Amino acid sequence: MTSTGIVGYGAYVPPYRIKAEEIARVWGEEPERIIKGLGVKEKSVPGLDEDAATLAVEASRNAIGVAGIEPSKIKAVYVGSESHPYAVKPTATMVAEAIGSTPEVMAADLEFACKAGTAGIQIGMGLVASNMAEYVLAVGSDTSQGRPGDALEYTAAAGAAAFIVGRQKEQMVAKLEQTCSFTTDTPDFWRRQHAEFPTHGGRFTGEPAYFRHVMGATQMLFEKTGMKASDFDYFVFHQPNGKFPLEVAKKMEIDVEKVKPGLMTPIIGNTYSGASPIGLCAVLDIAKPGQNICLTSFGSGAGSDSFWLTTTDLLPQNRTRAAHNLAWYVERKKYLDYGLYAKHRRKLKSL
Repeated sequence: MTSTGIVGYGAYVPPYRIKAEEIARVWGEEPERIIKGLGVKEKSVPGLDEDAATLAVEASRNAIGVAGIEPSKIKAVYVGSESHPYAVKPTATMVAEAIGSTPEVMAADLEFACKAGTAGIQIGMGLVASNMAEYVLAVGSDTSQGRPGDALEYTAAAGAAAFIVGRQKEQMVAKLEQTCSFTTDTPDFWRRQHAEFPTHGGRFTGEPAYFRHVMGATQMLFEKTGMKASDFDYFVFHQPNGKFPLEVAKKMEIDVEKVKPGLMTPIIGNTYSGASPIGLCAVLDIAKPGQNICLTSFGSGAGSDSFWLTTTDLLPQNRTRAAHNLAWYVERKKYLDYGLYAKHRRKLKSL
């Protein structure tokens, strides 16, 4: 058991969307086959002036609103992403200054494919529990990449989620009861230095990577806490597509209805480092006090972080303090055709 919890949380999703059928049209694919195979109808697209840093700032401001604290009290900022704007220049410093923190702040960027955001939460738990920081901001933010015509292009999306970890029980909207990780060297997905787009390892992607690690970490959490699937009200799994999280539920004999409230990929795509954290935001936006949530992320390469959270009586009241909740961002939509999408994602390299 830990003495830390989430005191603030927030999400951000850009308004731009492209439908899977529009991408399929350009590449001569059958839309029905793509949508059924991936379980993704459309995905979010960053604006021309948006990147992982700006997305992280918007999500963080919502988290600060829910927490109701002065940004100067945040003494550590960690931003997890695999699409940091700079190869050498931290995103975390930009986020820290933009939200109004003081120079007396620890800051660093994190990378571990799609689980860099949850790694930041774990770091925050350690810093807060050890009294090294009163509040820690952990963000998962990505404007993910997909090679034109590749299967990833149908899912690679943009979004961010931010969480403020603290230790004051009277401020927590959700207590972080326990966490654990399951990690191996599994080469299922990678992007070399200077490469524009990532490569996926085909047969490594499913069973050896995603399913082994997500199920391994979740089972480890059950064993570590003595909890069972039936003890949890919600499950949020990393969601590279709309089908894998539901398959995990079936394999682990978890009621799929407990997974669906946090399954956002079918309507906004795979936001990489933001994927499972955004799913957690979706659940926190509707959860009642005293409910148990299991969150299990996944990052290629490969590893999973699993968490047990218990919501508190403060959640219903405090979540209304955000400028906008996740549903507000999801519901505002501006659809792009493939030409404008290519412009937004800077896929036209001759320009």
